[in-house]
Amino acid sequence: MAGTTENSGIPDRRVLFKMDVNGKGYQEMLKRRPLNVRALWGNENAALVSGRDIYAAARELGCVILAANCRCPLTAKGILRAAKKLNAAVALEIAKSETGYCFGTFENLPTYATKYSKELGDGVIFAMHVDHYGIKGEPDLNKAVSHIPTLVGEGWTSVAVDASHLPDYENLSATRDVAMSIPPYLGLEVEVGEIKGAGELSTVDEALYFIGGLNAWGIYPDLLAISNGSLHGTYDATSGQAEGIDLKRTLEIAEAVAPYGVSIAQHGISGTPLAKVAEFHNYRINKGNVATLFQNVVYGIKMDPETGNADTSSGAYVKENGRGISDALWNKIVSWADGEKLSRKSGDYKKANLPFGKAIMNEPEEVLERIVGETEEWATRFIKAMKSEGSAEKVLETVCRRPDHNAAPERKPLNPRSNYTSAAAPNKKKGEGNFDD
Repeated sequence: MAGTTENSGIPDRRVLFKMDVNGKGYQEMLKRRPLNVRALWGNENAALVSGRDIYAAARELGCVILAANCRCPLTAKGILRAAKKLNAAVALEIAKSETGYCFGTFENLPTYATKYSKELGDGVIFAMHVDHYGIKGEPDLNKAVSHIPTLVGEGWTSVAVDASHLPDYENLSATRDVAMSIPPYLGLEVEVGEIKGAGELSTVDEALYFIGGLNAWGIYPDLLAISNGSLHGTYDATSGQAEGIDLKRTLEIAEAVAPYGVSIAQHGISGTPLAKVAEFHNYRINKGNVATLFQNVVYGIKMDPETGNADTSSGAYVKENGRGISDALWNKIVSWADGEKLSRKSGDYKKANLPFGKAIMNEPEEVLERIVGETEEWATRFIKAMKSEGSAEKVLETVCRRPDHNAAPERKPLNPRSNYTSAAAPNKKKGEGNFDD
């Protein structure tokens, strides 16, 4: 029988979960997309799924899912092109802080992503991930519990709650309260420890207190972001900065929280050698965030070819001819940055994304294509290094195991809430920090 395993009558898994838009597995997946996606795109074939399904598939495969911050919507197009080519699941994301200075926003990125998916003929598995929804105190908490449900209504299928800059008990309490406003069938990432660079490490005790406490309250994250030595943005070698991701500590924390069904989200990958990225899957890392590198691609900034770190050895970013935006537009950005009194190697060049966003999107077609093309090239390299090539089919299989759309995990509290009081908190001192990737 065509499409069955020989002599068994059982549907052939290779056929059922092949990435064929008209295939049975794909059509069943469409029926099991999250309710918010079905409400918005129920008559379309976009494979926008719950982050829960993608992260579960990544854990099962032992791979890392590429998560790209789309400060410019063109990044989403390049990522989706690479994902379709490699049959890989990916996440498209933007941080709450980024929406204040980027053209890519919570409101427009789901629309751009589904549009680009349709242009590709669909057949590419992706999640829309709210990155670093920062909570610094009670005002942020109160806003979050009303704002996040509106984001769900706009098509986001995964959320990262980041209250890591609060003391440990407050982080636990705030994360718990915000998570209760997120449908449990959507992806959930949480964070402990501030990302500050080499030597700044979250501890096993801190992670166990945090994840154990959430679990005791019936909050079941997929992913834990930690401070393991990475840095957001460009590593400025001229000031002594260097990539310092501590994979030993990462594995110690990952193994400690594994009984709770949680694995690690690696933040701040821009500037990390691809050879090291290729080792991440051995350390229970199942999601990897890349932001600044893809911004460098949009701008056409000279980068190290193995790390994507911007070259600032001359004391300034270097715009390369034939890459990224036009030289004329780059010169306008430099003039604007000078007017803002920014160093010509400042990380705050990221803030040019908003005032120049429309101009970037209106560049000539050949310029847009070279941006998308180079984004696709870098995404291809990351997907291969992260061992997630072919992961889309595992997501199809994961989705189709369920009877319906609800991807809420089947877990239960392992310890009583009384173990996670304020008095029991590690009470690691916190401070102000950067919520970007």
